[in-house]
Amino acid sequence: MSTEVPPLRPQSEALQILATEHWSLLATRSLTYQESLGRVSMFLTVLSGAVISLALVAQADRFGPTFISVAIFMLTIVFFVGVATVRRLLMLNQDDYIWVIGMNRIRHAYLEMHPELAPNFITSPYDDLPGALQTLGLEAASAPGLGTVFHGFVTLPGMLSVIVASVGAAIAGLAALGFGAPPFGVLLTGLAAFAIVLATMFWRGIRSFRRYGPGAEVSFPTPPKPPTS
Repeated sequence: MSTEVPPLRPQSEALQILATEHWSLLATRSLTYQESLGRVSMFLTVLSGAVISLALVAQADRFGPTFISVAIFMLTIVFFVGVATVRRLLMLNQDDYIWVIGMNRIRHAYLEMHPELAPNFITSPYDDLPGALQTLGLEAASAPGLGTVFHGFVTLPGMLSVIVASVGAAIAGLAALGFGAPPFGVLLTGLAAFAIVLATMFWRGIRSFRRYGPGAEVSFPTPPKPPTS
C-alpha cells in the first residue's frame, strides 16, 4: 500500500486559500448579524402592532371583559414570538461562536507561517473558549461575578428577555384582574410572573453559553499563563 506524503503547497498558495476562507467566515458572520437584527425588528414590530391594537380595543370597551380577553390572546401571541426570537438569537450566537473559532484557527495558521507577526495581532489564534472570548472582546464579561450578570442584560437575548418577561407579567396581571383580584393582587401576580419568566430565560441563556466550549473540538488550546510571583 502506498504511503506517499502529498507534496506541500507553496506558502503563497496556502496563504491565498486561508485568506479566502477567512473572508468567507467574515461574510457568514455578517449574515448572522443581519438575521439577528431582522428577528429583533420583527418581534418589536409585532409588539408595537399589538399595543396599538389594544389601545383601540380599550377605547371601545373601556377596559372591560372584552378588552381583557382580547389582550390576553394578543399578548400570548406576542409572548410566543418573543420566546421564539430569544431562542433563535441564542442559536445564532452559537453559530457565530463557531465562525469565530474558524477565524482563530486561520489566524493560528498565519502565525505558524510568520510567527514574527504575533505582536501585530490583537485577537486570539487559539480555538478554545478563552481564545474565542478574547477575539470577541468578552474576556472581562466571562469572568465570574456581577460583570457576567450585567453583560447578560446588555446583549440582544438579554434585553429581549426583559421585554418578553414584561409581556408575560402583563398576561398574568390581566388574568388575575379577570378573575376579580384586587389591585395589590394583580401587582403581585405580575411581579411573580415577571421574575419567573426572566429567571427561566436567563437560565436557558446560561445553559446555551456553557455549550460553547464543548460545541467544537479544540485543536489549538490557549497556553496557560505563567505564574506571577
